[in-house]
This record gives sequence, C-alpha cells and structure tokens, in this order.
Amino acid sequence: MIVRNKHDLEGLRRIGKIVALTIAEMKAKVRPGMTTKELDDIGLSVLRRHGANSAPIKVYRFPGATCISLNDEVAHGIPGDRKIQPGDLINIDVSAELDGYYADAGTSFQIPPYDAGLQRLCEKAHDTMMNVIAQLRAGTPIRRIGQLMEQEAAGAGYRIIRNLCSHGIGRSLHEYPKEILPFDHAAEKRKLTEGLVITIEPFLSTGADYVVEDPDGWTLRTPDGSRVAQHEHTIVITKNKPIILTLPEE
Repeated sequence: MIVRNKHDLEGLRRIGKIVALTIAEMKAKVRPGMTTKELDDIGLSVLRRHGANSAPIKVYRFPGATCISLNDEVAHGIPGDRKIQPGDLINIDVSAELDGYYADAGTSFQIPPYDAGLQRLCEKAHDTMMNVIAQLRAGTPIRRIGQLMEQEAAGAGYRIIRNLCSHGIGRSLHEYPKEILPFDHAAEKRKLTEGLVITIEPFLSTGADYVVEDPDGWTLRTPDGSRVAQHEHTIVITKNKPIILTLPEE
C-alpha cells in the first residue's frame, strides 16, 4: 500500500496501535501453566474490545486469532492445549484489520526463569529490527534490508532464517512487495518509495537458517531444535525517518 493522504495514515495508525496494545496485554498476562489457547483468547478479547478483526482468521481462516509459537517453533504456531512452561521461549505475532486497514507486529521473549543466552537472542533480534528501520528511506534499494539483517545477525553471532520474509501490507495482510528477502539478493532491483507500508521482521537463529512446516500445515519450526527470536513492526517509508505504526504510544 502507498499512503496517499491523511485518512490513510490515520487508519493505519489506529489499527497499528490496536495491534501493539494486543501484544502488550498478552505479554503482560502470560503465565506458566496457561495454555496457548487461553493466551490467544486474551488477544482476541483485546481486538474485539477495539472493534478489530483477526487478520489470520479473516484472510486465511487460521485456527486462532493470533500466532503463538514456543521454543523450536518459529512462526504460525496454532493456539491450543499446549501449556506454557517456565523457561519457554515464546513468540506472539498479531495481525489485525479495522476499516479496511491492516497492521502486523510480533515479539519474542522468555518466560522466567531466564536463560542469559535466550535473553540475548531476543534483545539482538529487537536491536536488528530497530537498526534496520532506522536506515530506511524513500529511494533505498529493497535489497538493502536483507543486507542489513544479515550484517546485524552475523555481527551478533547469529544466523538469519532465510525462508521467512518481511512484506508489504496496508489494504491487505500481504501485498506488494510480497517478499522482502532477509538476505542480500542481487536480482532484487526494486527501491522503497515514499508512503510504502511494509513490515520489518528479522528472525535471528542460534543454528538453522531455514524453517520447515509441520504436518498441521501451519506451524513452522527449526529442523535441528535451535532457537529463533523475531521482532516485527509495521512501518511507513518516508523521505526521512520511517513512521512506526505498531507502537502502543503512537
């Protein structure tokens, strides 16, 4: 989507804030012994409170309002009867729609007791996302996003999951440019344009550089049991600093 007027930006800000508030409430209320379905119900209640729709349900008929992934699960984990345990690495990914506008965000964090290695992984994934966002402007080659992600990950001693991509968003959940690769790709010739709405979502890994799909047709996990942390924001490209839509204070 290209933001063309104040109405577009206001619509995106509204849904972006709702997504951010949903993640914040889920993170604040998660507890050991809770099932992922119970955590998902919390997220659904926040979306409904604000009049928003779960994008995974609306667009893909996903069997949950949000995606909740544990440990070696990296993305698209289905909420269910799995109980969240002390020490688990958890990823919450929320995407939603309101009045025809979409936003998408995610966060990885650990349930106490904390492991220093997993804490660092989550922190570096967040740092990578924010450092990439800070360097994007209208006219920046799209391949630069992947270059930056690889550089940030390698500099911290991690690998990038190569088959999970950032993407365009705005009037649908996944739109142009549908695949923003997380590594340098010489064939990528496109450039970021002013007003373009995209996600930035690096997946930093302690081992594998790809994920495989479970038989359920949704859940993506590492083939070797390694751990992955993801952080994601929806942003608007401008001539200067990007606008981050998925912050609760915005």
